[in-house]
Amino acid sequence: MPNSSKLFKVLVPLTSVLAGLVVGAIVMAIFGYDPFLNYASLFTGALGDANAIGETLRELTPLILTALGFSIASTAGFFNIGGAGQALMGWMASVSFALNFSSLPHWLLLLGSIMAGALAGGIWAGIAGVLKAYLGTSEVITTIMLNYIALYLSSFLVKNFLAQDQSDFSKTIPEGARLRTPFLEHLTQNSTFNYGIIISLIMVIVVYFLIQRTKVGYEYRAVGLNDKAANYAGMNVKKVIISAMVVSGALAGLGGAVEGLGNYENIYVMTSLPDIGFNGMAVSLLASGNPIGIIFSGLLFSILKIGGLSISVVSTTPPEIVDIVIATIIFFVGINYVIKIGLEKLSKKKGEG
Repeated sequence: MPNSSKLFKVLVPLTSVLAGLVVGAIVMAIFGYDPFLNYASLFTGALGDANAIGETLRELTPLILTALGFSIASTAGFFNIGGAGQALMGWMASVSFALNFSSLPHWLLLLGSIMAGALAGGIWAGIAGVLKAYLGTSEVITTIMLNYIALYLSSFLVKNFLAQDQSDFSKTIPEGARLRTPFLEHLTQNSTFNYGIIISLIMVIVVYFLIQRTKVGYEYRAVGLNDKAANYAGMNVKKVIISAMVVSGALAGLGGAVEGLGNYENIYVMTSLPDIGFNGMAVSLLASGNPIGIIFSGLLFSILKIGGLSISVVSTTPPEIVDIVIATIIFFVGINYVIKIGLEKLSKKKGEG
């Protein structure tokens, strides 16, 4: 099969998405729900009017950033499962900066809040990077632990320092730190769509250039392929490990910052980690870590998440059915080697014929 590697990169995500939709339809049919009606409602709920499109794009914004963060770590050979905690720390830092430095000029307040989010996420991931580089600890274990430390630490800080009058949420950030604007709200019929999308798209370009066109990106790829060979070639592997984790965490922290500054405009005591971390990881896996592909896979996940809310409105189907679809998509992405083997066997049979 000519250009089989390129074809494989396209077929795996397409097959995974199709399989997820089919499995979701089968589950709906088994329990007596109409899959055609539900899928029609899903896409209408996500793309049916300006408000729906605005909410879908708003959902897409942090997913792109957390997915890019996971992609950077994966390129360097690490499985950064701590995007949720890093995003949460970025969320906390951005809102805290906005509330504590509200007297700053608007442009400086917004820029400072965004940078505080990126810095907090980078530092949080950097802890796992240092432990990996100098002690050889598993980044999977340390990032999972740091996720829950972030969750309980943020709850403590909100409750004791940011919340007002025994409430479980902070004050609303000042207008100068908000990513939402009346123009975008009017354009999308009062959705929460905000200028965070610009940050996300800029980061797509930056990450693509970083990985493909810079010495740093080359070092990430080299260490990801073989850290021992990279060390033999004279690269500072420890520095690369820490750098990759810090950049990965900074991107996830930006994802949390746009949630805090653009969507919620505050921070509250959370009982679970934000979905954007784990969903961002899934988005990156579906796109095989490609920054451009992340835009499209992120859009698919956003359509499923936002559109899934409307399923239970038009029918008795529980919205959790969308989680089954998403989980199935990730399952098929995870077994991409099975698809690859099938394609190779099909190619050999055609060649023999």
